[in-house]
Amino acid sequence: MTLPFEVWFFFEVVLNGLFTGTMYSLVALGFVLIFKASGVFNFAQGIMVLFAALNFVGFIEMGLHPLLAGAITIAIMIALAYAVEGLVLRHLVNQAPIILFMSTIGIAFFLEGFGEFIWGGDVHALDVGIPDGAWFVGDMMIQQFDVSQAVIAAVLVGVLAAFFTYTRIGRALRAVADDHQAALSVGIPLNQIWVIVWAVAGMVALVAGIIWGARLGVQFSLSIIALKALPVLILGGFTSVPGAIIGGLIIGTGEKLAEIYGAPAFESLVEATTGVDSISFGGVEEWFAYVLAMIFLFFRPQGLFGDRIIERV
Repeated sequence: MTLPFEVWFFFEVVLNGLFTGTMYSLVALGFVLIFKASGVFNFAQGIMVLFAALNFVGFIEMGLHPLLAGAITIAIMIALAYAVEGLVLRHLVNQAPIILFMSTIGIAFFLEGFGEFIWGGDVHALDVGIPDGAWFVGDMMIQQFDVSQAVIAAVLVGVLAAFFTYTRIGRALRAVADDHQAALSVGIPLNQIWVIVWAVAGMVALVAGIIWGARLGVQFSLSIIALKALPVLILGGFTSVPGAIIGGLIIGTGEKLAEIYGAPAFESLVEATTGVDSISFGGVEEWFAYVLAMIFLFFRPQGLFGDRIIERV
């Protein structure tokens, strides 16, 4: 039985939303990793995506092979992790969370300015060989690029899950996330853990930056796009890796459905109620995620997978 075009179109919208959600989830993973291990909300994670992508594409434009450019960029992100721990976090141990948060804002502005100083402010085209054709299933078009980035995201999540579950360092990271003082008491060095987790977050930022850069070009607006990870974190929970994934899928799918179906339906409702037919609700995709996150803050501020907040007085 042949499905109507409207059904195929609905499936295509949902699928595109899921693919977009995986890209949001990639950025959100970096936030979650750092918050789990150090309790620091890293406002600079979005800039780290841009900074990693700028270095990667910059080395490629210098004539380096993409694999060599990737290796050098990973080394830079590891060096950045050591610098952040040695110059910032080490001197702010046991400080109020707001102070740590403000320090990451300073890191963000530094990385943005330093990246522009080194590589300039132009848009850099990035081609890493990801196919950009399309497949057709019935009347539904599936972009090969979207499928490729979803597979990359799934592999990265699987590797991170295995790293946290089966490696000694991963178990130490989970111990630090559960209780800093207890981890210290059994000899787990917090400074080394912070370096590792910032380095891993930097590598996640590199993967996210390459994918976003290949789609949109490496440009400074990537750091703004990366802020879409904030609603993802609110939905999924700041300490949950699965929450980052599911939250991203919800946000990606929800904003596509709201843009394609929600806005026209609301316009029709307003027109039928008020008789005014000149009102337009375009751009829903830009703010839908933040409104949904605000609703979650009212009813479940810890997110879908975050630990429930219990205060005893």
